[in-house]
Amino acid sequence: MRRAFTLLLALFIISTAVWGTLAFCYAGQNTLFLSIAISVIFATFALLAFASIWRTALSNFRLVYLFSLFLMLFWYLNLTPSNERQWQTDVARLSTISVNDHLVTVHNVRNFSYRSEFDYTPAYYDKVYDLNQLKGVDLIAVYWMGPAIAHTLVSFDFGNHHHLAISIEARKQSDETFSTIKGFFRQYELYYVVADERDVIRLRTNHRHNPNEDAYLYRINAPINNVRAMLMQYIKEINALNHAPAFYNSLTTNCTTDIWKVMQANHLQIPFSWQILASGYWPEYLYDQDKLDKQGLSFEALRQTAYINLKAQQSNDTDFSANIRK
Repeated sequence: MRRAFTLLLALFIISTAVWGTLAFCYAGQNTLFLSIAISVIFATFALLAFASIWRTALSNFRLVYLFSLFLMLFWYLNLTPSNERQWQTDVARLSTISVNDHLVTVHNVRNFSYRSEFDYTPAYYDKVYDLNQLKGVDLIAVYWMGPAIAHTLVSFDFGNHHHLAISIEARKQSDETFSTIKGFFRQYELYYVVADERDVIRLRTNHRHNPNEDAYLYRINAPINNVRAMLMQYIKEINALNHAPAFYNSLTTNCTTDIWKVMQANHLQIPFSWQILASGYWPEYLYDQDKLDKQGLSFEALRQTAYINLKAQQSNDTDFSANIRK
């Protein structure tokens, strides 16, 4: 029991020290020097508390460390998200969606015209979608750093080449770049990109080259009632962010985990798996759970047919959605 207690205490100090030190480094709005200074002080208290496990003369530092940990948690949990910041242009506008019977009116559908990844002409439109015309929903997985990591988004199919794409992303300020590590520490707000496929998909297939991004499009296998319920849940989340902003989190609140949460809320019943966190394997996991339209193919064969980069690069503006699905 004594050894077990010692081990648990050591693990507690190590884990909270690493997390707390990184939180002070990345989550604060202080100058770099002040953030580093606070992190060093906190890490020093943690080191002395860790040493006290074997040096009883240092046992008072356990209380000092616990007090500093309490102060850190109090500060961290009181960080609040906001919609009032100097945002980058591509995430500056929030979409709002209203539902009147079977008609869904989406305001601020993003439809930028890109000349390159960072050279574009901003544009938005409003559009009414008919729930009675809803045909299904597609999952798009985009890879840029190996098979384990992918950005995933969904696109709702309303027939006649009308699609509404929704991408869950980190909302960056004008002076920020995305960092996965920063994403663990309340550094970014959560943002739903509600967009035309010619924007949010073609950006990735045609204009991102450092590194190149490979996109795959799969049809989700679900009854239309579940697809409709999934869309309504998205609408609820999108509208909520207008009034109650939330933080993005690289592990728990991101492009893939939030899709899984929406599916769970609408009775698609997908058990949690490490393949949800390793988002590059998310399509294969959905295939194994019979949640993708398999078309009678193995996953590898289906994946080959799902690749859309070449189709997107050869497509014109008017028929983009139809061409990437040929």
